[in-house]
Amino acid sequence: MVKSGYSGASNTAISHHYDISNDFYELWLDENVVYSCALWGEGDTLESAQLRKLDYFVEQTQSANARRVLDVGCGWGSMLHRLVSAHNVSEVVGLTLSEEQVDKVQSLNIPGCEVRLENWHDHQPTGRYDAIISLGAFEHFARRGLTREQKVAGYRTFFEKCRSWLEPGGRLGLQTLVRGNIIKFDRQYIRDMEFVAEHIYPDTETPYVSEIIEASEKIFDTVAVRIDPHHYERTIQEWRRRLVDNRDRAVEISGRQTYDNYLRYLDTCEHSFKYRFASLFRFTFE
Repeated sequence: MVKSGYSGASNTAISHHYDISNDFYELWLDENVVYSCALWGEGDTLESAQLRKLDYFVEQTQSANARRVLDVGCGWGSMLHRLVSAHNVSEVVGLTLSEEQVDKVQSLNIPGCEVRLENWHDHQPTGRYDAIISLGAFEHFARRGLTREQKVAGYRTFFEKCRSWLEPGGRLGLQTLVRGNIIKFDRQYIRDMEFVAEHIYPDTETPYVSEIIEASEKIFDTVAVRIDPHHYERTIQEWRRRLVDNRDRAVEISGRQTYDNYLRYLDTCEHSFKYRFASLFRFTFE
């Protein structure tokens, strides 16, 4: 029997990735600093595609005009700001393990916003939420080396906590990378993925779709699923272009090694989505 508990990335691992420098990420992400897959429509820029994604999850979780919404893995505050400024949400709470992100969110002075340097596993809300949204954080909820049973148990703890935090009928919007169904990889790709795991995303394990569904069973109903790997491929292409265009400034801020590491990381991720070694799922749970 696997003991339920936190089995995700450590604070140190999260800081390793997200606390490089806010200035570094602002060079190559969109103007709202959204660090997850966009939702592309005809004629979109990266900025408009990211806002389209944020609004999609607001609609899916029925959180417009809500009293209280939680963002698990709130990043640099884009969803928190969007909920308040465009969707009339009275109170928003954001959780992150990145000190740099906390500083950024606090600098935005979002009305009714509380950002916490806190793991979701330790979160104890002062009241129930009308909706919960989590974009691009679920990949950090399991460490490398765990068995399937251990991963599912950890994910299930997350779903159980979310259900206990929600008002009856409340919804959870979840966006995450998932593993593809390709069994055999070429040697160079394996080396690149090992590089990403060691130097970019330590303590992180991408889930299989079946693990997410199994973990949520009898806790939530799955009411909608979008599968958008090509949207992530396009998002990464735009991130890479912006990073290259700002090469000199990126090197000045974070050093040549960090710039080279992130270029290799983005190239590897683009390859993953192009050949479906990985995919992107957007879930709506109720």
